[in-house]
Amino acid sequence: MSNPSTDKRALRIVHCLRAPIGGLFRHVCDVAQVQSLSGYDVGILCADEPNDPMTEEKLATLKPYCSLGITRISLGRLPGLSDVRALVAGARTMSKTQADIVHGHGAKGGLLARLVYASKPVARIYTPHGGSIHYPPHSLAGLVFGAAERFMLGRTDGLIFESEFARSVFADRFGVLPSNSVVVHNGVAADEFEPVVPVDDASDFVFLGELRELKGIYTLLDAFALLLKQSTASKVPATLSIVGDGPDAAAFRSKIADLGLGSQIRLLGVMSARDAFARGRVVMMPSHRDSFPYVALEAAAAGMPLIATRTGGVPEIFGPCSEKLVAPGDPAALAARMMEYLTDKTSYARTSSLMQERVRVHFSAEKMAAGVLDVYRAALRMKVDGGSAAARSLSIPVSMDTAK
Repeated sequence: MSNPSTDKRALRIVHCLRAPIGGLFRHVCDVAQVQSLSGYDVGILCADEPNDPMTEEKLATLKPYCSLGITRISLGRLPGLSDVRALVAGARTMSKTQADIVHGHGAKGGLLARLVYASKPVARIYTPHGGSIHYPPHSLAGLVFGAAERFMLGRTDGLIFESEFARSVFADRFGVLPSNSVVVHNGVAADEFEPVVPVDDASDFVFLGELRELKGIYTLLDAFALLLKQSTASKVPATLSIVGDGPDAAAFRSKIADLGLGSQIRLLGVMSARDAFARGRVVMMPSHRDSFPYVALEAAAAGMPLIATRTGGVPEIFGPCSEKLVAPGDPAALAARMMEYLTDKTSYARTSSLMQERVRVHFSAEKMAAGVLDVYRAALRMKVDGGSAAARSLSIPVSMDTAK
């Protein structure tokens, strides 16, 4: 393990994010754990909701790696008064932790990281994780976040994108990027390549994710309704399980009832990714907008077949297999892919093997952690070049031990 030298103090890193859920939180957990195991002091600043048992369990698992603590504050999804309170609370956290790096994740985490007051020089790093680019540019939220992003580019010492797609859209919408701007793809750990054993009554298809319109949940329902008509005519049965919760959950259930699908769809609530994978034989990703989803990496690593839309950085994950992707918002195309699986499972098994090997080679947690550290180093070098004595006193090892 690479440890900081004894004559210099260890780097102190605070990660800022809004809700501790989903792929963004999984990314923060992975990076924070590796940083802690490599000898750095790490802290987390995030919203106080949700606080369900699964979220609390994940935070408890992360806590031993956070020598600077886990601080939860009031922080809403959209701009509002909670942002002012969050900046005040964030300033207290910065004072208490004496952080050298503050790394914001997502639109709200990025706002905190780049606007929070710090009494000493600090490198401000931002990873959008989609975030502000998910909002239509001419919507109210898109205009507000767009103006904020353009303003805060001048307060950004390092910009990390998880996909080439995100980098290009961000630059197109918000202007010239800082010189310390790179793409660092998300990655998965070695143990995630263990195969998933399906439960006895596993559905043909399983959706795992937040129940929000942008995840394509209504498109999936329309596609499944079309598939049922086709499968009934061809005497090929089809089943679907839904794993997750979210702001559109009630409307989603109403849509299921309106389509008369209540007896054909299982609503399983929230569970871990691998538990969800065991409830189906093909993972469905019908998103309308996405960045670089962990679900795709996790499913591919586990050898699960994927049916997904051509959105965000998903083609970067699929690589040579991208011809299997379908256009977002097209129920007929999605239903066609689902029927294709039901009638030609051997072809999907071959594709899933190719995808598994691609993820193993190109999208490891080790590469991800090393890429993040490179951005930190560049940001701190700029601080040193700018004359910051605090930056010169830090230990910045040449390599990071990425063993979990």
